[in-house]
Amino acid sequence: MIRRLSVTKNMIRRTSACLPPVGRLRNIRHSRSCQGISFRLALASGNCEASSSRGSFAIHRSRKLASFLLHLAGCLLAVMRPAACFSRNPGPIAAPATSARALTAERNRPKPDVLFLTIDTLRADHLRCYGGTGVETPNIDALARSAVRFTSAYTPVPITLPAHTAIFTGSFPMATGMHDFSGNKLPSGVLTLARLLHDNGYATAAFIGAAVLDSRFGLNQGFDTYYDHFDFSRLDETNLDLTERRGDEVVSRALGWLKEYLAQTGVAPATPRKPFFLWVHLYDPHFPYHPPEPYATRYRSHLYDGEIAFADAQVGRLLTFLKQQGLFDTTAIVVAGDHGEGLGEHGEKTHGFFIYNSTLHVPLLLRIPGVRPRVVDDEVSLVDVMPTLLQEVKITPPASVQGRSLLGLALGRSQPGSASSELYAETYLPLLHFGWSRLRGVQGHGLKYIDAPQPELYDTRADPHELKNLFHDRQAAAQERHEQLLTLIRRYTPSGGSAASKELTDPALLERLRSLGYVAVSAGTFTEANGKPLPDPKDRVQTYELFSEAMSEGQHGRYRESLEKLAQAEKTEPALLAIRYLQALDFYRLKDYSQAIAKFRAALELDPKFALASYYLGLAQVQTGDMEGAAGSFGRALELDPTNFSAAYNLGAVELKKGHLGQALAYFQRAVAINPDYAQGQEALGEMYLYQKRNEDAIRAFERAVEVAPGFGKAHYNLGRAYQAAGRMADAQRQFNQAKHQ
Repeated sequence: MIRRLSVTKNMIRRTSACLPPVGRLRNIRHSRSCQGISFRLALASGNCEASSSRGSFAIHRSRKLASFLLHLAGCLLAVMRPAACFSRNPGPIAAPATSARALTAERNRPKPDVLFLTIDTLRADHLRCYGGTGVETPNIDALARSAVRFTSAYTPVPITLPAHTAIFTGSFPMATGMHDFSGNKLPSGVLTLARLLHDNGYATAAFIGAAVLDSRFGLNQGFDTYYDHFDFSRLDETNLDLTERRGDEVVSRALGWLKEYLAQTGVAPATPRKPFFLWVHLYDPHFPYHPPEPYATRYRSHLYDGEIAFADAQVGRLLTFLKQQGLFDTTAIVVAGDHGEGLGEHGEKTHGFFIYNSTLHVPLLLRIPGVRPRVVDDEVSLVDVMPTLLQEVKITPPASVQGRSLLGLALGRSQPGSASSELYAETYLPLLHFGWSRLRGVQGHGLKYIDAPQPELYDTRADPHELKNLFHDRQAAAQERHEQLLTLIRRYTPSGGSAASKELTDPALLERLRSLGYVAVSAGTFTEANGKPLPDPKDRVQTYELFSEAMSEGQHGRYRESLEKLAQAEKTEPALLAIRYLQALDFYRLKDYSQAIAKFRAALELDPKFALASYYLGLAQVQTGDMEGAAGSFGRALELDPTNFSAAYNLGAVELKKGHLGQALAYFQRAVAINPDYAQGQEALGEMYLYQKRNEDAIRAFERAVEVAPGFGKAHYNLGRAYQAAGRMADAQRQFNQAKHQ
């Protein structure tokens, strides 16, 4: 599937065993000193079994480019707010003049179950309950009639992973360092909603609709079950949708877990059991729009709405189940969009490039047991959701939470407008992926300010589509909002550097995420150009969209067409790293390796520390037979990025090809030391041990490989060989049988 494209220079991590390759280097054998290991360098092909021959090792390559552009990741990080500053969170609300008996009953009231539904890329104005008319959303609308509906809810960043991070940490991207999917991972010490609920007696489970929320990025913290099991091992142009999971499957998995949990613990609300916290993520409205029937036909002229209608039906399945089990009235239910969609407004087709309200305004429904439905017009942020739920379940929010509780508004106990949320927004995509200016903004009470090379100020009440820039007409108001923005940033940005940790670099997962349109080119940090003003994204949106179209062409194997569009984009941006890099990848896919090598080197001239270009340069050099050059490129990639376990693996394969068994073994060991769940590396290590007659070591490596990649037939076969060598004939036969069925 094509998804937003993000070119980021940090090699992205993988969720599976092997990197999907593009072709093979056949019949390259090692020297006589290595005979006994039948081996060939293969630039894998989507199958974890890089080759069908026994003992082969695959040098990984990626397969797909992908389509749209993701969104950037930034380098600000926020100061965790001191406890003294958390006074905006009102804390538990006690009714006036309540009897001691009532207070005791309230304290002893069982904590509610929590169902949290996030729907990706969902514009509020495309739901009937928010005034939309083009799509039928009966289930969400019915829930809205029985819930608290917030008419003016906003995301702090229009990108899936950082938006969800804001929701589940109650903190802005500056605090967590999560500005994008690439380069950063949520630190293990950050307190998430799931962690707090888990530590306070909740059973926790999450069911995820896309690999951009893979557990490697850290949002799995606190979940007993985190279902993100995407098949990354068999991806090619014909099954690009494997990096997302359709909403009906997500909900079926979630319902399966919930049914099993209730069967084990009891269904009735009065049954003494641990309450559950269930997060269900539906990715369907994300670009590209391919709703299943009958929605594809019903909404053929506006497929985005067809995806929303399909997602609504899945919401209905969950709510119906709760009603059937008698749990609907006792469950706290949240439905939220993570960000919206441009749909062409301001020239932005999807999201992440700008911070206009077409991509920031989201639906937010909150149904709390015993709370009467109402409509709240106060402006709120998605960072407010976590402290609201924590107050409802009587858990003190940690000092790191930067949002405020909305429970007073939901209960009707707070006067409208009596307190305000911080409505901060950002996108670093233009900066980190293209070298253009970042965008940061703040809004509230009808005025919105965007800090950009050409600053913007909008009266969002009179001009909700943000078409008339008032910056020059209302300088005093603009300056006031500018100072407000800087104050907010200073308050929430830590002084000690980034809070986010570096995630494993993995070209395999990078390629899979690119199938969603996420292409990485830059890490989560940046250095300002030496006083040189950066282009305003408003002046580059056409180049951005042209670049995105080129990515889409390459995603679908139309590499010549992609190169033509990149050549057009190059006229505007002749020295853009992203263009040179993607040209190199297109030539690589066309097997024009000499041109690919030239373009990768051109990219490295622009940025000598571009680890990903060094890595793919090595792959191209392998294809031309330049093993010494390939070893140098892989070594440079690993030097620049020590987390790149695929580079370590490929260095091992090159050294093995050269007959250097000791060095090959060391690199394979390094690959699995970086990532113990790297099935391809474990399998390679097992073959080395088996060749050295270290049977028990080989068994451990092969067992780990099949544990993390049960469909890895070659690993099953070689595990059988290892069992056979150890005299475990029955175990060996079972593995041989399994290998036949893979």
